[in-house]
Amino acid sequence: MGALVQIDTGDRRLLDSIGETMAEAARRSGAWLACRPGCTECCIGPFAITQLDARRLRAGLAALALADPARAAALRSRVEAYVAAAAPVYPGEPISGMLRDEDALPESLDDLPCPALDPATGCCDLYEARPITCRTFGPATHIGEWTLGACELCYIGATEEQMMACAVEIDPEDIENELLDALAQEGVGGMTIVAYALTSRAISE
Repeated sequence: MGALVQIDTGDRRLLDSIGETMAEAARRSGAWLACRPGCTECCIGPFAITQLDARRLRAGLAALALADPARAAALRSRVEAYVAAAAPVYPGEPISGMLRDEDALPESLDDLPCPALDPATGCCDLYEARPITCRTFGPATHIGEWTLGACELCYIGATEEQMMACAVEIDPEDIENELLDALAQEGVGGMTIVAYALTSRAISE
């Protein structure tokens, strides 16, 4: 139990670091950023998340259930509907949700919105607990030495040099991998997706 408490403490440090980094990316990017509440471009279709993300999401749902039971219940309904739709083609374990091959996520799931997305508001019901991918997608970030990643809706009209000037490096201290190694030592590893991380079975474990 003590190790998990330390992991949670480390996760807060990771989120603080990433928050500062992405704030700097937003400052550099200015009007080139299209990211706004209600823009759901990055909320459609499945993507792999770590068990650190999954742990954080479950804590976020538990907190939401205390603060707003109705919203939490609606989110759980979306989770169950998502899993029911994804189960026949999901490239992973059908019960645990463990993802065997993130590159094998089928195109047939590409139109499914993330269950954490509130369709009425266009905002994330678990925003404070969202995965690292969600926190870092949009602004220009370094992916390797020579490659940049950014949302296709951002930087319209910007040159590659201008994007490079906006780009930031995510987690230069490699905090996330240290925490994932610590989780693995506790017997928790592998990848999943948001919906499976929030199933009733996952929450009960």
